[in-house]
Amino acid sequence: MEQKNNLKFTNSLLSKRESYKILDMDERSRKIFKLIVDDFLKDGKPIGSRKLSIKMGEKLSPASVRNVMYDLQEAGLLKSNHTSSGRVPTDLGMRFFVDGLLEFGRISKVDKENIKQQCLTKGKSYEEVLDVASKAISGLSSYAGIVIAPKFQKNLKHVEFIRLNSSQLMLILAYENGEVENRIIEDNGKYNSSLLIQASNYLTSKFTNKNISQIKRLIQTEIKNSQNELESISSKLIQQGIIETQPNSKNPYIFLHGQSNLLKDEIVSKDLDQIRNLFDEIEKKSSFVDILETAGKAKGVQIFIGSKNFLFKHSGLSMVMAPYKNNDQEIIGAIGVVGPTRLNYSKIVPLVDYTSKIIGKVID
Repeated sequence: MEQKNNLKFTNSLLSKRESYKILDMDERSRKIFKLIVDDFLKDGKPIGSRKLSIKMGEKLSPASVRNVMYDLQEAGLLKSNHTSSGRVPTDLGMRFFVDGLLEFGRISKVDKENIKQQCLTKGKSYEEVLDVASKAISGLSSYAGIVIAPKFQKNLKHVEFIRLNSSQLMLILAYENGEVENRIIEDNGKYNSSLLIQASNYLTSKFTNKNISQIKRLIQTEIKNSQNELESISSKLIQQGIIETQPNSKNPYIFLHGQSNLLKDEIVSKDLDQIRNLFDEIEKKSSFVDILETAGKAKGVQIFIGSKNFLFKHSGLSMVMAPYKNNDQEIIGAIGVVGPTRLNYSKIVPLVDYTSKIIGKVID
């Protein structure tokens, strides 16, 4: 059973002029266009007017269908291949289809249970949960699954303050995965070495095994309910060091699985340069910071198609992406599927949307 699009979407790339063209499209043109896209999503091949006429029960002659196809091509929604008289949708055409004509299927109970079983297993670290989610969504979509997250969800192991000079402290954060992060705090010499050692010990005992998101939520309560000077000073120092000094997210976690699935697509596999471009972008990691920033502004699932895909714009690939949030509804990462332009959007969009919600519950 299919349902109309009731998911939240952002980032429609249709201009006002293009939207007016689409609104002016009559029912016959819409039907023919939808048949062309549906056929393209199945096999990626062009379809001609004769075949379309048959699909419509020959209510329209091939000549009439050709006239409609010509108008759709003039509007920028279709294009022709040099090797065929048939037509396929352009990136703009796919954008229009996704925004206005696509009906989404429901994610099956089996797929829901599959995702839950893989992601909700107890005892997994933050990184393991994200890695499993990437594998799960790749397996269920049959394309590449990707999870991106800034590196501030790691569990804390040790906190230490060191006096640098008369006006500055260094906050050292050691994490369970072995990573160490240093942050500079301006205190104008307010705290002596003895107090800093006590604060380090107190905070280590208080926040061990908690990640930054959890600490952010706890810190305000700690400050409000402080019973003595040590608790108050410690809480204010950690607030200044963790909340007011933002971590470096230029090198985020990236979990990618199912790259080989892209080679199974006949159209994509014909141009291996597309795949190389994709892998080059992944190695650089710099573009993924843009995804996190975009996810931070998103209100729901985002779809980036072909040349309109800001991350893989030279690859001819598309991406369906959704942010995931903690209990405070703060966006802390993004999960998505990367594949050819002719992705099964009706299946993958609700799949990505559901998985993002499960991840948010698990890692908080």
